[in-house]
Amino acid sequence: MRLNPFDTDNIDVRGGGSRFPGGGAGQLGCGTLVIAGIVSLLFGTDLGQTIAVFETVDQATGSQQTAPAQGQVSEQELCSSSQYATEACNALQSLNATWQPEFERAGIEFQQPFLHLFSGGVNTQGCGSATSAVGPFYCPRDGGIYIDTGFYDVMDRELGARGDFARLYVVAHEYGHHIQNLTGLAGQVASAQQQNPRRANQLQVRMELQADCYAGVWAGKNRDRIEPGDFEEGMRAAAAIGDDAISERMGGRVSPESFTHGSSQQRMEALRLGMNSGDDTTCDRYFAPETF
Repeated sequence: MRLNPFDTDNIDVRGGGSRFPGGGAGQLGCGTLVIAGIVSLLFGTDLGQTIAVFETVDQATGSQQTAPAQGQVSEQELCSSSQYATEACNALQSLNATWQPEFERAGIEFQQPFLHLFSGGVNTQGCGSATSAVGPFYCPRDGGIYIDTGFYDVMDRELGARGDFARLYVVAHEYGHHIQNLTGLAGQVASAQQQNPRRANQLQVRMELQADCYAGVWAGKNRDRIEPGDFEEGMRAAAAIGDDAISERMGGRVSPESFTHGSSQQRMEALRLGMNSGDDTTCDRYFAPETF
């Protein structure tokens, strides 16, 4: 996908975050557990133990942690530090330029998210700390998109999800959760999940599929920048991180009732829906008025 070179006057990018002992991610945002499952499978991490550490740290501290200081490193330097960083910065700029006018037309206040690139581990401003086992995630408490660039190597080497558009899809999906946060949908879903825990997984699947749809809408609205093969790269990435595909890789039983992100087929359909329409209202289908 051809994107304009980043202009750091228009984006908020934060670097830092090195490998550190211990730590966990207290109350992370959406889009994390299935990625943690992938990483635990590939690197031998005990996912159950990891999640338990996340919960224990959050309950024990009950506090927010601050992202590491940036020192003298400029956004220009951060965005130019690697191919992955440059792609992510270009994607954030394009996503902001695509979604901000939509919010203005709808009369909804818009705030740009910030992008935090890290490797190994990170301390967030609003969601505690996280190791690379969590993978990319969005923190609704601070409005940050956190990308562990090492995960892109996992996608390429282990998941068969290669290509620049597969990586851009990751950023665009997390941006979709930012949209849900700004519109208030994320809060509604969280409340509904607390009131009816039996529907928690079902509602979470809807959240993830809508975020996939929003990622597709971004691509659809920038159709003139799509290159041959981008669509296929997106489909392979969506298929690779479906709940059923993850379960099969981990050697477990595929049980739809335990899905939290949707099947490979559902994720591909959601991304395709957004790309083909280029219209964010098509993504409303995942949350009809009767949903709540």
